[in-house]
Amino acid sequence: MGQLVAAAGGQDGMGALIQRLFDARDDGLPYLTHRQETVTRRELRERVAKQAAVFAGYDIGPGSTVGLQTPPSFTQVEVLLALWRLGAQVMLFDFRLKPAEVDALGATCRPQFMVRAGSNVRAAFGFRPEYEVATECRRAGRPATGAHRLVQFSSGSTGRPKVIGRTAGSIAAEIESFASVPGMPVEDDRLLLLSSTAHSFGLLGGLLHSLAAGVSVVFAPRVSARDILRTSVEHRINALFGVPTHFELLAAALDPPGLPELRTAVSGGELMPPEVAARFAERYGVAVGEAYGTTETGIVAIDVGGTLRPSVGRPAPGVVVRAYKGELDVALEESPYLFDSGGTQYTDGWLHTRDRAGVDAGGAVTVRGRADSLVVIGGLKVDLTEVEHVLREHPAVEQAVLVHEAVTEAYVSVTDGAASPSAEELLRWCRERLADYKLPRVIRLLESLPRTSNGKLVRQAATLQAAASGT
Repeated sequence: MGQLVAAAGGQDGMGALIQRLFDARDDGLPYLTHRQETVTRRELRERVAKQAAVFAGYDIGPGSTVGLQTPPSFTQVEVLLALWRLGAQVMLFDFRLKPAEVDALGATCRPQFMVRAGSNVRAAFGFRPEYEVATECRRAGRPATGAHRLVQFSSGSTGRPKVIGRTAGSIAAEIESFASVPGMPVEDDRLLLLSSTAHSFGLLGGLLHSLAAGVSVVFAPRVSARDILRTSVEHRINALFGVPTHFELLAAALDPPGLPELRTAVSGGELMPPEVAARFAERYGVAVGEAYGTTETGIVAIDVGGTLRPSVGRPAPGVVVRAYKGELDVALEESPYLFDSGGTQYTDGWLHTRDRAGVDAGGAVTVRGRADSLVVIGGLKVDLTEVEHVLREHPAVEQAVLVHEAVTEAYVSVTDGAASPSAEELLRWCRERLADYKLPRVIRLLESLPRTSNGKLVRQAATLQAAASGT
């Protein structure tokens, strides 16, 4: 058992873990950087202490449940660590979620407090170092009933979001697992973190592993090839973490500068298309690695050097996997699901990822796509049935089917006697109720949706496209 796991095992598990992470390296090392502003470990420790004192004034303490919804920022990191230092259970809400989505999740989880960024969030574009935060007390909230200190949400195959809990021990074990992976950033390295800090790989593999290892985490002002490359040059970036979209942007950049100090590039969140990895490697001379994991388990398999493609790598240290009935299972001591939200996805000590996969004799894991209605868009999981449900709630819509190939397309039939809505109206309807990354790119209205001989709705893109074109 490592020192981090031992620290996290005590009564003050999360607070002790945060203290251990800060104490792991010299206080003078830089930790967070954006443009010309750098926050050292010492400065962050002081900011976290001040934030913790403010939250303690609201009576937030061990076992308090706090929903946190802030955009990527230094403030997001400070507030998260401050709440954990107090022993609170933090529910991470993606800042892109609309109020209706947050309210629906909150109705299940019932946090006692909500901490949100204050003014100008909707107008924010890209990374900003600081936000004012507002804390709302909720009398109907409930304290934590277990040891979970990180709560995240993942789309479920039934359209009902899954509520996933991680303990301090689980988080500590994953940080130590990353530290044991050859090729991960080490002390004095500079990591350009493009992955979302509200999701597992960016949060644990990016922010928390870097805090433990003494790595400086750098943020780009905006997600554009120009800003990413400029940041990489100015800060002499050694490592880059992102999703395939980021690498595609960089591979397509016109006349990019050389990045002689870049030696590690890892993609997580969704499978890296081999052609994108090849173009990036040809352009910058660095192979793109792969990190595969789930919200429930954290990192599962990783190939930092990008030498094992088409596999996603071998299991991370301490992770046990199996291929069962053509799908990948991951061993877990207990169910990660809260509020009975996991259905049958965890049974008999195994988390069923629902990813079609195989494991070869050398342990390398090859993932072949989803076995359910989940798709991954820009590194974010989207349940197509959730979007279908929102469309069916429109008073003029009888039925809706979504398919995803290159883009997400919605096929909609209208209720008899109802005035036919336009595609633009249906898109506005969805935009008011769904995060933007969940929105269908195309909406097609049909008199009736094609069905199989036994009456089931057809979900094959080619058949739906043919019906829409009248062929």
